[in-house]
Amino acid sequence: MLATIKFKSKKRVIDLSQPLDISIPITGQPNNVNAWYVDSPKIVPEIIDGETISVADGAAVNFNTITFNPHSHGTHTETVGHITEKVYSINQYLKQFFFLAEVVTVAPEKLGEDYVISRKQLQFALGNKKREAIVIRTMPNTREKHTRQYSDTNPTYLLEEAANYLKSKGIKHLLIDLPSVDKEQDEGELLAHNAFWNTSGKLRLDATITEFIYVSNKIEDGEYMLNLQIAPFENDASPSKPILYKVID
Repeated sequence: MLATIKFKSKKRVIDLSQPLDISIPITGQPNNVNAWYVDSPKIVPEIIDGETISVADGAAVNFNTITFNPHSHGTHTETVGHITEKVYSINQYLKQFFFLAEVVTVAPEKLGEDYVISRKQLQFALGNKKREAIVIRTMPNTREKHTRQYSDTNPTYLLEEAANYLKSKGIKHLLIDLPSVDKEQDEGELLAHNAFWNTSGKLRLDATITEFIYVSNKIEDGEYMLNLQIAPFENDASPSKPILYKVID
């Protein structure tokens, strides 16, 4: 199932039958990936008038209630409304869903007690390439990222200079395999979020940040078409399912 996409005068061919899912699902299990000091998500049958609404318990249907936080429990995509008083809904401000993306792999640098991603690293990875989205895979890269409990671990983060660089390159959609682009404890400065969304100037309302992805080692660095799928929540963030398609021509 081949599709030809024309992007800025150049045609690219992708195979729609070969999607590469880079999302982490919400499982409802205690070992679900987690951050930000909250309990694990819950997916449980609803109980009505003492009856458990589950086929396994004799009901006609399965009727689960799901309790989760999109920022804590899996792949999610957020708008600038995540850090502004006015909540800009992801459902209202993400209006297009296919973007030309570059997958890059970065080995975080040591900075004091932290591990960080710097401007220099992203400059080297992107070079002169013009992309709408960047997908950042950090090293080491293991499937433990599906179950890691990140609270109080000081994970890797982006330096402000790196976020400013992506903004200057015209990157509208930043995807990363970390719980946040910012330091876990930064006294609310959120330097990378603020830089990427340009909160000191004209807000980049059409720009998004997607966190908690997982990019398999089988996926090579390079050029892809990204399909950024979200659930239609009227909220600053939504669970999301980013899909990559390798550009084959």
